[in-house]
Amino acid sequence: MSPIKRNKLSKIRRELDKLDNYLIKIIKKRTNLVQKVLKLKDKKNQIIDQKRINLILKNIKKKSIKNKIDPKITQRIWKNMIWAYIDYEKRNFKKK
Repeated sequence: MSPIKRNKLSKIRRELDKLDNYLIKIIKKRTNLVQKVLKLKDKKNQIIDQKRINLILKNIKKKSIKNKIDPKITQRIWKNMIWAYIDYEKRNFKKK
């Protein structure tokens, strides 16, 4: 790789690192909201709401297409995020 390309790559990676830091803050906010939702659930079987999951994924696909983002990327990200939070809720569910 030429020095010019290496320099460009380094600059882009710094931008990605900044973006990752921003995403971490957003994930923290999302986690706080999920914690509030979890406190409202009375039974463990309320953790998975398939209708809501389907609606979220449908909306993400529409928004991806509108914003010219490959929907396969966003679908995979959101599915993984949803299932990660389902796992989180199951691990942190407290019976009332």
